Amino acid sequence: MSEAEARPTNFIRQIIDEDLANGKHTSICTRFPPEPNGYLHIGHAKSICLNFGIAQDYQGQCNLRFDDTNPVKEDIEYVDSIKHDVEWLGFQWSGNIRYSSDYFDQLFNYAVELINKGLAYVDELTPEQIREYRGSLTSPGKNSPYRDRTVEENLALFEKMRNGEFAEGTACLRAKIDMASPFIVMRDPVIYRIKFADHHQTGSKWCIYPMYDFTHCISDALEGITHSLCTLEFQDNRRLYDWVLDNITIPAHPRQYEFSRLNLEYSIMSKRKLNLLVTEKVVEGWDDPRMPTISGLRRRGYTAASIREFCKRIGVTKQDNTVEMAALESCIRDDLNENAPRAMAVLDPVKVIIENFPQGEVEMVTMPNHPNKPEMGSRQVPFSREIYIDRADFREEANKQYKRLVLGKEVRLRNAYVIKADRVEKDEAGNITVLHCSYDPDTLSKDPADGRKVKGVIHWVSAEHALPVEIRLYDRLFSVANPGAAEDFLATINPESLVIKQGFVEPSLKNAEISKAYQFEREGYFCLDSRYTTAEKLVFNRTVGLRDTWAKMGE
Repeated sequence: MSEAEARPTNFIRQIIDEDLANGKHTSICTRFPPEPNGYLHIGHAKSICLNFGIAQDYQGQCNLRFDDTNPVKEDIEYVDSIKHDVEWLGFQWSGNIRYSSDYFDQLFNYAVELINKGLAYVDELTPEQIREYRGSLTSPGKNSPYRDRTVEENLALFEKMRNGEFAEGTACLRAKIDMASPFIVMRDPVIYRIKFADHHQTGSKWCIYPMYDFTHCISDALEGITHSLCTLEFQDNRRLYDWVLDNITIPAHPRQYEFSRLNLEYSIMSKRKLNLLVTEKVVEGWDDPRMPTISGLRRRGYTAASIREFCKRIGVTKQDNTVEMAALESCIRDDLNENAPRAMAVLDPVKVIIENFPQGEVEMVTMPNHPNKPEMGSRQVPFSREIYIDRADFREEANKQYKRLVLGKEVRLRNAYVIKADRVEKDEAGNITVLHCSYDPDTLSKDPADGRKVKGVIHWVSAEHALPVEIRLYDRLFSVANPGAAEDFLATINPESLVIKQGFVEPSLKNAEISKAYQFEREGYFCLDSRYTTAEKLVFNRTVGLRDTWAKMGE
């Protein structure tokens, strides 16, 4: 298969192919324009993969440009996190990082040009009055009493705005378009407002800041963007995008194309609501492993390759839809099933004493690091008289469907011996504290010689050698598929979204790496937590289970 055939296709790539074929463009330039007012989430990953992926495939360029027109909500912390996320996903922007604030002087001059053409005016209605005058979807707006000021008046007032001679909210600059337009965005939109706030890039130079719709199209044109790709909620705004560029003296006129945003079940993609989860301390921060942020997914153990594959699988369309969480989880399972080394961990331990194993003796058992990849090598795991198994792997009585250890019956220990449960010890409350077992010394990685059939296999760790660990079992943050539709989305938080257990892992994980994933046999995929792990304490996060347990619950 050729490289071109391997590429995904979609309506945007078809437009680009046509533009190149008919000579409208000779090279392609896209951009990824995040606002630095929060951390990026999985929805932004779709846009990153689209914009940077197109630039890669067409040997073009993709700019990283921060849409930094609202200093009140922005922070350099967000700028740094966004840069890191883009690079971690495997992409590199063209040239230097750009900021909309790089163009503040030019944007101001273009606003003055609109005033000079009679296409912008300073309005002194209050924000509430502006909303009221704008009308509704069924009724037209009405003109502001300040709409017919002369060019000279508007120039003088705009200069006063720039000089800080108006209080916040007492004046703004509006484009003069059509208050009766069927598109509310065209009803004399505000293009500059007053904010007495220092900016993370320009400091205290400005006290007026341009609005997104005015800034974005001009920034695109100044950078020579050929295809300005954004989500469907900006479809009506395209009229304003084109209006601004049609009415100023600027050589380039990029085209805007809209695609459907990513909606993911059991998640929210509203940055405002995600910010609320952080500020209300519902989660630990933007990188909480239950968050749909790229930093949260990374800390949980998702790989960049799995997120890129997810974006590839869901594709790019104009059709709004909600993607099942299982689709994202399937991508990380496929990746880690192939690439994660295996290890043994016991999450809910109960002690087993193998009575006929020599006291004080330790036997090293060879285990493959991956059942299907001999090139990944093997490791030596200690086996001794006392081991831990998972509490769920033993029952005093069970039916034939139960394939684990039952009192009076046998089970195989993974890559080791067949053991038989002989008796149990219990505490006063009736909980099992110790299992007493015996082992068949002739069954190391082979069937019993007399032909006995042993069906079940369970995992284990040597009690003497095991490392104590904290295991954080993460699940979906919300208990309903569409929390954003709830009257109070915070009321739909899943109380079981984090369960913390104290367990044991095999000693080979002593030098586990933070960014490396492991399959804990029969438990799922886990990675070391970057926040809580220390030299003295290992903390593992569950990335995803081995199978989709929610599907079985019938949701």
